[in-house]
Amino acid sequence: MAGRIHQINVSPGGVPKLPVPEAYLAVTGVFGDAQADTVHHGGPDRAVCLYSWEVIEALRREGHPIGAGSAGENLTLAGIDWRAVGPGTVLRIGSALIEVTHPTTPCYKNARWFIDGNFTRMHPAKHPGWSRMYARILEEGWVRRGDSVAVIEKEATA
Repeated sequence: MAGRIHQINVSPGGVPKLPVPEAYLAVTGVFGDAQADTVHHGGPDRAVCLYSWEVIEALRREGHPIGAGSAGENLTLAGIDWRAVGPGTVLRIGSALIEVTHPTTPCYKNARWFIDGNFTRMHPAKHPGWSRMYARILEEGWVRRGDSVAVIEKEATA
């Protein structure tokens, strides 16, 4: 399964995150990006937040005014079967290697991107396959818009 980076997004904290042409993915996070709430965001197992462009498009078709970077994701990925991405999935993105750690719980700050403020539309327990994912950095590296995204492996779950 292969895809590409649709958009790279950063902010000084909060949402939406805005597009940049490239970024460096480090163990400590995405250079140029910050989190307003470091209790729930950031850290080694949450160094980068991922979301699917196809999921965003599907949400837009439902009438939600969401776009790339709106939900606070650092990398908006296209061409990946999002339902197959979960904890243990390893992705080669640009020159970086990352491992998905867990789905994110949506934040109330995302309410403005959803009809009637129902941000639970992307809650992993209520709508599996529709949430953002956090990942750790296995190999630091540069990513650029349009770079390929390759699924390397997925660990078996117990």
